Amino acid sequence: MGHFILEIEQGIARLTINRPERLNALTQVMMDELASLCLQIERCDDAHVVILTGAGRAFCAGGDIEAWADLSPDEFSRCWLRDGHRALDILARLRQPVIAVLNGHALGGGLELAACADYRIAESHIRIGQPEPALGIIPGWSGTQRAARRFGAQLVRRMALFGEEFSAEAAERVGLVDQVVASGAGLATATDIANRFRHRGPVATELVKMLINAAEGEERERIFDAMAGRISAADPELQTGLAAFRAREKPDYWQ
Repeated sequence: MGHFILEIEQGIARLTINRPERLNALTQVMMDELASLCLQIERCDDAHVVILTGAGRAFCAGGDIEAWADLSPDEFSRCWLRDGHRALDILARLRQPVIAVLNGHALGGGLELAACADYRIAESHIRIGQPEPALGIIPGWSGTQRAARRFGAQLVRRMALFGEEFSAEAAERVGLVDQVVASGAGLATATDIANRFRHRGPVATELVKMLINAAEGEERERIFDAMAGRISAADPELQTGLAAFRAREKPDYWQ
């Protein structure tokens, strides 16, 4: 049985981490599942916005220590870190806007997961931080790179180097989250925000997200290829070229 629940209804894809007995701590198998589900969302024409949240009383307690503690250095680097990066990269680069509902603490890998979202809603009781160095390990799933791009390097220094944790209210003040709501109100708030996209052009929204990602240095090369490809695919020249190919002739673009 998987550890995520994906529901797509009325244009909203709701992705729930469903391992509440372990505070939704992530394993390598779960990261593979996350990557697969994100690709499914990416390709779904009925999904226009994504809500990411956790089941039970947690958002995500980060990487499950028991899942990686006994890995060799090579296994840790090749499998745990690289596969985790792959999954979070796919999430961060979804064409749809992603709203994260932090209904519980977002620590370590949980913060790195939240950093992939375009908008973060924190319920008032949560805390945010990067405790990995206290365990003798780095914030590994772009917890220094993407987090620094999205939150600013100094905030990452405060969390990762100095061990500072932020309450929901403090996180909003420094820009780690975009909105604080009462405990239990996160999902309803996210749904209200998601429904606003019903009145915003899907193509324009997708392009704007791609441009912002490019400005941040997130997948800049792929974005430029995708945008140029979209333009060329819509041009009549493509049909001319395809027709000539099928007829085994040379295309004449001057006609």
